[in-house]
Amino acid sequence: MSGTELEEPGQLKRAVIDASAGAVAGAISRMVTSPLDVIKIRFQVQLEPTASWALTKKDSPLKPKYNGLFRTTKDIFREEGLSGFWRGNVPALLMVVPYTSIQFAVLHKVKSLAAGSSKAENHAQLSPYLSYISGALAGCAATVGSYPFDLLRTVLASQGEPKVYPNMRSAFLSIVKSRGVKGLYAGLSPTLIEIIPYAGLQFGTYDTFKRWSMVYNKRYQSSSSSSTNPSDSLSSFQLFLCGLASGTVSKLVCHPLDVVKKRFQVEGLERHPKYGARVELNAYKNMFDGLGQILRSEGWHGLYKGIVPSTIKAAPAGAVTFVAYELASDWFEANLT
Repeated sequence: MSGTELEEPGQLKRAVIDASAGAVAGAISRMVTSPLDVIKIRFQVQLEPTASWALTKKDSPLKPKYNGLFRTTKDIFREEGLSGFWRGNVPALLMVVPYTSIQFAVLHKVKSLAAGSSKAENHAQLSPYLSYISGALAGCAATVGSYPFDLLRTVLASQGEPKVYPNMRSAFLSIVKSRGVKGLYAGLSPTLIEIIPYAGLQFGTYDTFKRWSMVYNKRYQSSSSSSTNPSDSLSSFQLFLCGLASGTVSKLVCHPLDVVKKRFQVEGLERHPKYGARVELNAYKNMFDGLGQILRSEGWHGLYKGIVPSTIKAAPAGAVTFVAYELASDWFEANLT
């Protein structure tokens, strides 16, 4: 029997551990940050200004439904109740569980190929550039595998009361009927263009912050007279801070692409008049046309609609995801035999 054949069970076990830990991490993160995601989506698909300072620069033809983070939070709670903040959560979970499963499994595999080893300590020695590339590849694979659920999540979360689509099945059938099966992949191109820098930055900066923290731990412990064997292992709180920082950086850089993606996902779909103008079908030719049109008609503010709840969400989402993954991965590794 060859060496490769002997390694297969270990590789399969590692893939199961990564996929399972990723699924747990994604589900926990999604449940915790759903309210901010709903608010972010409402802002992103609204064509009218979403901030008071933007309204004062020029008169809006229609009074915006959502204006400001706190006012929007109160409006959603008053009109839809607490459950409104988890609108679209079922397709979101159906999206995020396979997404994070695929993402972390592919990430570990790419890192293992680059490092020539499946051990995490060897992955820590990889060049920062390889961490960015690994994260980007993992993000692309995960996006393609879970995209229809991402689109359905956006459609359901963007509607208020009264509902246009009462459930996920209704939204699915309406999209297929009006746009065909390819409608389930509307906005995939800008999403992939967005996910390359976003996932690359998220995982690359996470690994970078982890390296810096490890160096800090060694230096701090070596300077302590009570420590004879300095360790570079990180606490859960340090992992949380690394995830917090990486989520913030990646979201701030890539947010305009996320706005365009959301517009593609809801274009041509029904929208209750009280929520403002809808995005017409084929409103944007491509991602660059979408960026240009939003910039011309809505200004720079339009490209950063939802940036406040998005950043507030991205930081804890990144932190919770990475900490939950590390802890779940350790648990699965210790208990899967």
